[in-house]
Amino acid sequence: MDIQRFERNGRDELHCSRRGFLGGALAAAASGAFLGGASSLAAEKGADPGSKVQRKIKMGLVGCGGRGSWIAGHFQGHGGYEIVAVADYDQGRADQCGDKLGVAKGRRFSGLSGYQKVIESGIEAIVLQTPPCFFQHHAAAAVDAGLHVYMAKPVAVDVPGCLRVGSLGKAASAKQRVFLVDYQMPTDPVNLQVAERIWKGEMGPLAKLATVGVCGGHDDPPKTATIESRLHSNVWDNDVAIGGGYINVFDIHAIDAAIWVARQRPVAAMGASRICRANPHGDSHDVCSVVYEYADGLIHEHSGVALPNGFHGELSCTIFAPTVYAVVNYWDKARFQPRGKEPFAAQVENLYEAGAKRNVATFYEDVTKGRFENSTVPRAVDGALTCILGREAGLRRGRLTMESLIGENKAIELDLSGLKT
Repeated sequence: MDIQRFERNGRDELHCSRRGFLGGALAAAASGAFLGGASSLAAEKGADPGSKVQRKIKMGLVGCGGRGSWIAGHFQGHGGYEIVAVADYDQGRADQCGDKLGVAKGRRFSGLSGYQKVIESGIEAIVLQTPPCFFQHHAAAAVDAGLHVYMAKPVAVDVPGCLRVGSLGKAASAKQRVFLVDYQMPTDPVNLQVAERIWKGEMGPLAKLATVGVCGGHDDPPKTATIESRLHSNVWDNDVAIGGGYINVFDIHAIDAAIWVARQRPVAAMGASRICRANPHGDSHDVCSVVYEYADGLIHEHSGVALPNGFHGELSCTIFAPTVYAVVNYWDKARFQPRGKEPFAAQVENLYEAGAKRNVATFYEDVTKGRFENSTVPRAVDGALTCILGREAGLRRGRLTMESLIGENKAIELDLSGLKT
């Protein structure tokens, strides 16, 4: 599972009115306007991490925990970036990461407003590695300031957040700025070979998708007077208001792969889910079964489990057609197996690291070569909406349409009281 840490934005932005941008966004999203065409759903093959460096991009990092600090090392190792400012809610983490990256002590910020100080530090681009609930606010401030944005997944925990990020992707393109959402499965060469064969029509009409997300979950200790105790060591994976639930923070890799392969998002879902972990304190359901429906009749069955039972982790998407089946994977082999013909199977290698390196290199090339299509954003929005649709269908134990979900436009508010600004 991604070990993203967090940074938070000021309480004023988190409770701002969303009405200003939602009027047109709701209608657009309900009709699938954020779902890109073939160009935005095509493979993000990724640039060669060893490509020649043209110049240094001044960059800031928001979120200095496990994955934030880790991926900052890859930006630094690429050679085309200079990380000049960092922020984390916790000053100790900001200092620890700053020491590792050689960031001046006066450019290590903390508290709820730390991200804004990074934005104002004279950078050209920003890396956002925070809990998902804060992405839309930090990204909005970065796009407004004219920065290039490299952001982790999932893009949001609720429908308003997804719609806002979709709008931000378009705004960044209009400003000729890059906005990349970091997914790894579509960058893998063998996954790409499988997907391209599907897109060329070698499978014929698709019959069914089956996605699986299995992980060990995370500790879920008792809650305290503020949410500060939930915002470290991935405890927040257990809280829907912070991470969006396990289907949103972990399973989304496999669900994103399904949308990537199918080149469409579902129109409805039916499901059931429950909490099974011992002594739960957060509200995230850790097991789920969801059946998605697509406009062309395609069926998509998703199974998610986040329990510390020692079962091996899995993130996969299996694609079924009448005479062929295929698999795109995170840790195991990718496959394309037609009946009576030569099969293809190859190991997906070191994707957690290799995919991140490819995305770091792609982000550099997009910035330096002026590529502002920002094709990862529409699919990332659709993926998050699909996970939220599945989460809500599971909670309600019934059928829910995407149009109804977006029409409800249910926001999940986060209580920041008692936190340092």
